[in-house]
Amino acid sequence: MTYEQITLFLLMGGVLVLLVWGRWRYDLVAFGALSLGLLLNVIPKDAAFSGFGHPAVIIIALVLIISKALSQSGAIEMLSEKFIDSSRSLGAHIASIGILGAIMSAFMNNVATLALLMPVDIQTAKRAKRSPSKTLMPLSFATILGGMVTLIGTPPNIVISQFRETSLGDPYSMFDFAYVGLGAAVAGIAFVSLIGWRLVPESTQKKNTSDDLRNLDDYTIEIGFDSNSSAIGKNILELEQLAEEHDALIIGLIRQGKRLPGSVLDVEIRKSDLLVIEANPKALESLSGELKLSYSKSSKHKGTLAGTLHMTEVTIPYDAQIVGQSANDVRLLNRHGIMLLGISRQGKALHKRVRKSTIQAGDVLLLMGENEQLNNTTSWLGALPLENRGLQVVQREKAGLAISLFALAIALSSFGIVYLPVALAMVVVIYGFLKVLSPSQMYDSVQWSVIVLVASLIPLGAALEASGGTQLIANGILTMTHGWPVVAILALLMLVTMTLSDMLNNVATVLVAAPVGISLATELGVNPDAFLMGVAVA
Repeated sequence: MTYEQITLFLLMGGVLVLLVWGRWRYDLVAFGALSLGLLLNVIPKDAAFSGFGHPAVIIIALVLIISKALSQSGAIEMLSEKFIDSSRSLGAHIASIGILGAIMSAFMNNVATLALLMPVDIQTAKRAKRSPSKTLMPLSFATILGGMVTLIGTPPNIVISQFRETSLGDPYSMFDFAYVGLGAAVAGIAFVSLIGWRLVPESTQKKNTSDDLRNLDDYTIEIGFDSNSSAIGKNILELEQLAEEHDALIIGLIRQGKRLPGSVLDVEIRKSDLLVIEANPKALESLSGELKLSYSKSSKHKGTLAGTLHMTEVTIPYDAQIVGQSANDVRLLNRHGIMLLGISRQGKALHKRVRKSTIQAGDVLLLMGENEQLNNTTSWLGALPLENRGLQVVQREKAGLAISLFALAIALSSFGIVYLPVALAMVVVIYGFLKVLSPSQMYDSVQWSVIVLVASLIPLGAALEASGGTQLIANGILTMTHGWPVVAILALLMLVTMTLSDMLNNVATVLVAAPVGISLATELGVNPDAFLMGVAVA
């Protein structure tokens, strides 16, 4: 072996050992290995940081941004309403939410898909009066399986496609992976729907996740109705069960600027009314999506809602300047563009309008507005921000637009009209101009540790291949498997790949296994696509 091969094997081996050990962050390990490779002159200087401009890295970043935008726009809620029904049997529910999860994860990050569908699954379980312990694990597997179906469904597919372009001249197209991945996904979802969920033990935990959310005091919140809200024409009594399912409590109704006195359970709701509820922020967003509620009726408020908004929770110390005044007194909305959504007062009920209620020391306020303005206003009020719970305002009116733009980009790239990174980049740019996402949300949605990991390992993998290192590995496997049928050699490669991916990041595994697969296919004189697809699935 040459100096370059020995050094690169030691570097890659060190990376694998440190990734398995887990003492240091994987992005730091990968970037450290890249830096050491440059110092030892086994990686060319002109290729040192080529990974950061690699199409695979760009595509991964853009898909993460688009996944966030689809979540922010309420597109997932819209799909969930059509797919999910709590009246179905357990197996049918697992099949339906599994299919939805697989379809979503075929076009967006599977971790994001799981994070979005878990609350839907838990809510459905609560309505059906069953434990979500039987359904969450099958849902997790379904989102992994769906990622195998398309080019952008999972980062390893993107890396393998770009590797094929470098080695064989052409990348995979959007749906080339479906020839293998679709069959695997269908078989996997059928298994978890019919058999797999029966093997999951019953949860012994007495409290479910929704109970934990109520450990914090709920806010008293006023919220209106969209013109197409299903609540209009009904009375509060008819909405009580639905509100309870979303961990919210309806406590009153406001009409013509005044809170109606006494019991309003049988009062018919009008379009211009405001609903008074007690709920935490997540329950508020969930109920808002179900009933098509609107945070505001006034034109000023709608102007505020036109942009990308955040929610934040702040507590009021005794010396805050808003103490003794209401949100209307300090002109919180008109002067600062910040809406007071709700007040939490240590479990005490509020009897005045939220924005007319006098703020007291110790109150917790739920505020909504543009992120920068929220920070400035929090400081101006003298309030103290609470720990960020990842609250977001879903812009449901942009769901159709967000899905349509993404679908158009997929179609254009699938037919070879527009290069995939360019098509995805244009979608992100349009999302920015239309305020589906703010610039800060775009940057926050990218998992930079993954980007650094992939960008650092790409030059290392390329150097190992260029030095003949991957060919040495392939020759070793061929020597060990002399006389074996090709299918058995492919199965061995898949088994090794699966074992590595149980311990390592799957992108790191692909960067090691894909070049070996190409070398094996070349030496055996068979179609390299079979070995690349085997690595992708494994």
